[in-house]
Amino acid sequence: MALTNRQISILKSLIEEYIETAEPVSSDALDKKYNLGVSPATIRNEMAILTKEGFIKKLHVSAGRAPTPMGLKFYIQNLLETKPVSVTQEVSVKERVWDYRQEVKKLITEATNELARMTNSMAVAISSDQEFNWSGVANILDFPEFWDIDLTHALLSLLDDVSFWQKLVNQVHGEAHVSVLLGDDFGNEILEPCGFIFTRFNIGPKEYIIGVIGPSRCSYRKIIPLVDYFGKLISEVGQE
Repeated sequence: MALTNRQISILKSLIEEYIETAEPVSSDALDKKYNLGVSPATIRNEMAILTKEGFIKKLHVSAGRAPTPMGLKFYIQNLLETKPVSVTQEVSVKERVWDYRQEVKKLITEATNELARMTNSMAVAISSDQEFNWSGVANILDFPEFWDIDLTHALLSLLDDVSFWQKLVNQVHGEAHVSVLLGDDFGNEILEPCGFIFTRFNIGPKEYIIGVIGPSRCSYRKIIPLVDYFGKLISEVGQE
């Protein structure tokens, strides 16, 4: 379905409100907060169409709507306005990893720690020979999605299964610097609320993945540029 400009505007506003609040978004909330230039009734009608077409969904506990993985992917690919990594952030990261440029394992470990700290999420790094680092596990408990003990248990249990993550990233092909997996990309219904943002890079002949795992409702505008920067920086520093 080709969305109209008005539907795109409503979808963008709804997703950004949902990312910020973690709450289903009503037409009244969109009308009050966003200057959409149409009546609440029109917003409701357009939300009904967006629901029918699979971009948003109605949650049982609320009259509001939340984006589906399809809607989030449309937003990331077409509507996202990323926030550049600041010079201060670049300098901070480089200072923290520079001393490990001759020791690749420590370089990857320190970079993973720093990515978790800067994104307030769980960060992981995986090498092509199944070395697996993770950091910031406690950060996921700051997100309401992970107050669901079954979801959190399922996710954390997979930190012992590097093959799961390698199979996951291997399903992604193409030239994108940063890839995003959402919803049924995980192949496990319980993990559908999760998102995985990652990039590939090489140090010598060995390929690595570094990325962030959190809710699908994350700050893509901030995290995608950071993940991209980390991959490029580690590749550059690791060749020194």
